[in-house]
Amino acid sequence: MLEFTDPLIHLARRRREPAVVQALRSTAAAVISYVVALQLSSEPAPLTAPLTALLVVQVTLYTTLVTGVRRVNSVIAGVLLAIGFSALVGLTWWSLGLIILAALVIGRFVKAGEFVPEVAISAMLVLGVTRVSATAWDRVLETLIGAGVGMLFNVLLVPPVWVESAGEAIEELAARMKRLLIDLAEEVGGHTPVARAAARLHEARRLDHDIVQVDASLRQAEDSLRFNPRVKEGLLSRIVLRTGLDALEICAVVLRVVCRSVTDLAKERTEEHLFEPETGIALRDVFEHMAQAVESFAVLITTQVRANAEEAENRFADELAAARASRDRVAVLLLAQVRRDPRQWQLHGALLAEVDRILDELDVEKRSQRLVEELDRHSRERRERYRFLGRLQRGLRLRESRRADRGV
Repeated sequence: MLEFTDPLIHLARRRREPAVVQALRSTAAAVISYVVALQLSSEPAPLTAPLTALLVVQVTLYTTLVTGVRRVNSVIAGVLLAIGFSALVGLTWWSLGLIILAALVIGRFVKAGEFVPEVAISAMLVLGVTRVSATAWDRVLETLIGAGVGMLFNVLLVPPVWVESAGEAIEELAARMKRLLIDLAEEVGGHTPVARAAARLHEARRLDHDIVQVDASLRQAEDSLRFNPRVKEGLLSRIVLRTGLDALEICAVVLRVVCRSVTDLAKERTEEHLFEPETGIALRDVFEHMAQAVESFAVLITTQVRANAEEAENRFADELAAARASRDRVAVLLLAQVRRDPRQWQLHGALLAEVDRILDELDVEKRSQRLVEELDRHSRERRERYRFLGRLQRGLRLRESRRADRGV
């Protein structure tokens, strides 16, 4: 029974992945657009329509709308350019080069985005046929059909919200950071070979690649929250996840520096323990509490898809308080050790400063302050964006009030 259960569970999870959803939705939209184009276009095989639908339909509604507008802009610009060239010159090597150059330049002005080459492609395809006018407008029609079907497809069948997948990615990143902190906790209490310390440093450097992947997943989640009728507080969800990932990213960078300090200390103390026994035990407690705090922090910032928000917050506060208490004890012990043996005192100080930086980034008050600052920034940007509309509304209200006064 177990042999069949695991593949079924794997298949069920795969169905929720963006790539699987994207493939199914794009295929359906492409087929529908082709059927519609067969009825409206004079071309025997209007493949531009399904091609456009494939490019337009994205995993989020926001990217679908943006892609659709850019795709239509690029095709129309290329077709109009080809019609103009066909009326003036024929197809020669120099006219081909000139139209490609003009298309690539015009594509920047019409804000075609990633579809700038499509302007040149559309112009070349239209310029190379004998019936320029008919082919040109058929291509525009098919593009409009494909873009329209693609956007309508995602409007009527709203894509999923990818907040849960982004939350899982953030928690996986925190889990890797937790394992690294636990490994450090096991090593600082005794003798650590240089090779082992260097291996931990290599693991810390690989966190940069993990952060890039998590950031891509979070950007997709942010896009899925825009213009999505399923979401009521999309802005708050985006800010909570984004500020949380920013904090974890800073902690990952500092954690890499911690591993660098431990590696440098291991190089200097190849035949002895890194720290005195009591100091090593205290440092182990610090790293263990920090590991639990990082994990609780990740759960806390993803609680919009979970039901244990209060439990996660209490656990996070307890682990952070325990880590700070252990850190204070380490500070006293390190100072006493440096007074007895000042060798590599700068590494001891650097290690303590790095621990302080991680605890500061995870601090509850700093997280709340960061959330308030981001909300204020978005509010200011929104006010700046709609300032013209606000002035126009105030002007209309003032004019109506003056008319009312004159009428009285």
